[in-house]
Amino acid sequence: MGIVQKLIKYLGTVLSIIMVGITILLGFSVRWMFKTWPNLAVDELVFHLTEPLDGTNQDMIIEYIMQCIIPMVFVLILFSVFLIIKRKTKYYNSFVITGIFLSMGGIVISLYVAWEKIGIGEYLYNQFAKSSFIEEHYIDPKMADLEFPEQKRNLIYIYLESMETTYADENSGGAFSENYIPELTKLAQENEDFSGESANLNGGHTVEGTTWTMAGLFAQTSGIPLKTNINANNMDTQEHFFPGIMTLGDILKEQGYSQTLLIGSKAEFGGRKVYFTEHGDYFMDDYDYAIESAKIPSDYKVWWGYEDEKLFEFAKEKCTELSRQEEPFNLTMLTADTHFEDGYVCEKCSNDYEDQYANVMACSSKQVYEFIEWVKQQPFYENTTIVLSGDHLTMDSDFCAKVDEEEEYDRRTYTAYINSAVNPINNMKRMYTTMDNFPTTLAAMGVKIEGNRLGLGTNLFSDQPTLMESVGEEMLKAELKKKSEFLEEISGIDKNNETVLIREGKKEGAYIETKVESDSIKVSIEKIDPAIKEKINTIVLAVWTEEGQRDLQWIDAEKISETEYEANIKFDLFNNAKGKYYIDVRAIEFTDVEYVIGSTACKVK
Repeated sequence: MGIVQKLIKYLGTVLSIIMVGITILLGFSVRWMFKTWPNLAVDELVFHLTEPLDGTNQDMIIEYIMQCIIPMVFVLILFSVFLIIKRKTKYYNSFVITGIFLSMGGIVISLYVAWEKIGIGEYLYNQFAKSSFIEEHYIDPKMADLEFPEQKRNLIYIYLESMETTYADENSGGAFSENYIPELTKLAQENEDFSGESANLNGGHTVEGTTWTMAGLFAQTSGIPLKTNINANNMDTQEHFFPGIMTLGDILKEQGYSQTLLIGSKAEFGGRKVYFTEHGDYFMDDYDYAIESAKIPSDYKVWWGYEDEKLFEFAKEKCTELSRQEEPFNLTMLTADTHFEDGYVCEKCSNDYEDQYANVMACSSKQVYEFIEWVKQQPFYENTTIVLSGDHLTMDSDFCAKVDEEEEYDRRTYTAYINSAVNPINNMKRMYTTMDNFPTTLAAMGVKIEGNRLGLGTNLFSDQPTLMESVGEEMLKAELKKKSEFLEEISGIDKNNETVLIREGKKEGAYIETKVESDSIKVSIEKIDPAIKEKINTIVLAVWTEEGQRDLQWIDAEKISETEYEANIKFDLFNNAKGKYYIDVRAIEFTDVEYVIGSTACKVK
């Protein structure tokens, strides 16, 4: 065999192994993605693909590694062993070519499944199908006449992770034979969920741009969907989060409210910290703050941070603290135990049902009810409005699978307004979206709203029809899927943000200088870009000399000043190797976001 033939055979083998690896990883990834997010929408996928992973449940990452990465490696090892065994047979080239073509077919099939199931084709079409619907129906809160009562009411707003009316029994408007949320059912029936005279639970519909946590929080406080350009979702890098809008937080801040966001996870995840800080100057009482204030041990972490049992415990303390202040307060909370997959089982959870997720839902229902009952016994309750609302429909892979198969039940987020300052004008069952919560919350606090509409939302206590009632559910959802230039304009996202450019590797974040000494390479990291210097927690060096980074070593840099770090690369770490030393300088922010701020190479003779 000639040199050219050997080279072709070698390249074919390498290509075959790479293609098989890509196919297996893609196939397992698509399977895992739809198992984890059975109702995944493209806008949600786009948002989180371009968001940093900080705050993500580590169990989810481990699950992906176990279900996708490890099986891919195992299959590749088997395939490589097979090729080694068959390398001297006359059919070897046929095996290689077959592997390449089968892999290409597998890639096409996986992409087609993803394309069809998520509706990528429709999504791409809608990127070019412009709509003025949002602009035509948007009521700017900055221009609205809002009249607060003389005695301003406190607000406790609890976002209930993945909570739906679906979990109730059929007699209460749910979809199951048993009621997994009896306490929440009672709260909705005894208070207000806009079901009219019916005892069946009523809740808000989720539409485009409102179907995941950050989008749900955004929609319910701004009255608009969270839809941004695919390249513009690095919200934690932005100085502004939709600066062109006025939100619930903005309105209450202007009225002198003290505002707190209380969550058991990291506030940075999904841009929550940026949003609530800019729109309302909320105090971030999150997982990191709980550690800093010694409410939990520094090494404490379950689920996404700390469990809801502690969340409600801390909420009681926070309510008591805030109620002693002169100004009215807004305490916004977000539960987490009911997040997919199967939820988190805390010490309070009983084992009444065969399904773990049902037990977690039942546990959450009891905990919310107990907290509400505690609030009712407090002196500040008389002047406090409570809103309970699901942030979105569940993303658990199988709990509602039978419900979806029947295609008859209308799944909606759970809603309950407690101790409202007003009552509905009519007793009709309302058709509404979670965006309608924005003006409705203000109305429940006794605020008079001129025209009874804010954003795309409608005050449900009024007789003003919602957009879903006036244009129909089908038309509303279709129009919101289309591109809105007006929405992009008010988003105010800075695509040329310095932090974004550095994170994406489009701009170096520091000046790197090297000096070869007798036993090491001295590395100076200077002139760190002002856009990132205050965010940096540590700087590490990735150093290697061999192809494929086989001798990769991680070396910590020492902080000399705010804009200068130093590190020494000892030759003995690399068996005193000669030749080129490749150096990547990586910044690790306080939020654990990691990225390269500079690269260089140094030749050692």
